[in-house]
Amino acid sequence: MNKKTLLGILGALAVIVAVSLAYFYPDAFEGNVLNQHDVSQGYAMGHEVDQYRAETGHKSLWTNSAFGGMPTYQTSPYYASTRMFSWIGKVYGLFLPQPANLLAMMMIGMLILLLALKVKPWMALTGAVAWGLSSYFVIIIGAGHLWKFYALSYIPPTIAGLVMIYNGRRLTGAAVAALFMALQIAANHVQMSYYFAFVMAAIVIAYGVSALREKKLARWGVNTAILAGAMLLGVAANAPTLYHTYEYSKLSTRGGHSELTPAEVNASNTTSGLDRDYITTYSYGRGETLSLLIPDIVGGASAMPKNGRVVGLTLADTPQGP
Repeated sequence: MNKKTLLGILGALAVIVAVSLAYFYPDAFEGNVLNQHDVSQGYAMGHEVDQYRAETGHKSLWTNSAFGGMPTYQTSPYYASTRMFSWIGKVYGLFLPQPANLLAMMMIGMLILLLALKVKPWMALTGAVAWGLSSYFVIIIGAGHLWKFYALSYIPPTIAGLVMIYNGRRLTGAAVAALFMALQIAANHVQMSYYFAFVMAAIVIAYGVSALREKKLARWGVNTAILAGAMLLGVAANAPTLYHTYEYSKLSTRGGHSELTPAEVNASNTTSGLDRDYITTYSYGRGETLSLLIPDIVGGASAMPKNGRVVGLTLADTPQGP
C-alpha cells in the first residue's frame, strides 16, 4: 500500500467519523442515551439474572423473564472462543460513542467492499455513506435491533473477502472473509447469515459461469475451496454458540418440537419450524415492497418520536399513499 492510498483511506475514515457524529449531534457529544425499545426489553429481561448474580456471586444459566423461560446462554451468549470479538468490534466502530459507532461500522463495511471491487476511492466513500444512511439501517438502530445490525454490518466486508479471493488476492481475501464471517455469526443473528449464504452462493455461481466461459474452471475450483475453508474457520470460531443453539432448537417452537405448539394445526400453514403466518407477521406485503423506492406509499408510521418520547399519530397525521 503506497502513501497516497493510505492517506486516501485515512481521509475516508475521517469523513465517516464526521458524518456518523454529525448525524447524532448533539447527543453523541452530550452523553445522551437513545431510548431503544429492544434494548430496554433486554435490560428488563436481564434484571432477574443480574439480581441473582448480585445476591449469590454466581451466574444463572436460566431466566424466567423471557417467554416461558429460557437458558441465558441463548439470551446473552458469551464464550471464551468469541471473547476476542468484543474488542475487534470496538476497533471496527472506531471507538465512537453509541449509536454513532453503528453508522460508522455500516459505512466502513461497504467501503471495504467497494474498494475490493476496485471502485474509485471517492465514489466508494460516497457509496459507503449512502449505504450507511439508508433508512432501514437508521430505523433498526432506533428500534434497538442491535444484533441484527451488527450482523448486517459484517456482510459487505465478508463479500469483499470473496471478491479478493476470486481476483487473485487469495491469502488476504481468505483472512478478510474468515474474520468477518466469524464476527457476523458472533453477532448472534444467524437468520441474517442464513439469508446471506444465498447471496454468497449466487456470487460464487456467477464466478463459475465466467470461469467456464474463459476455460478457467480449475482456478475457480481452487478459489472456491479457499473460500469454503475461510467460511469454515468463521463458523468454527463460533462452534459453542451454534451447537447450543442447535440443541436448544429441538425444544423450542422455532424447531417445531415444543409441547406448547397447538395440537390442531392447519397443514398448509405449517413448516418444520414456525407456522408461516408467524414467520411472515412482520414481513413486507407485496405493495409495501415499493416503499423501498417510494416512502410512505402505503401510509406512514403509527407513532413517531417527538421531544424525547414516542407519540401516537392519528389518521390525519399519517401520510397517505396514492
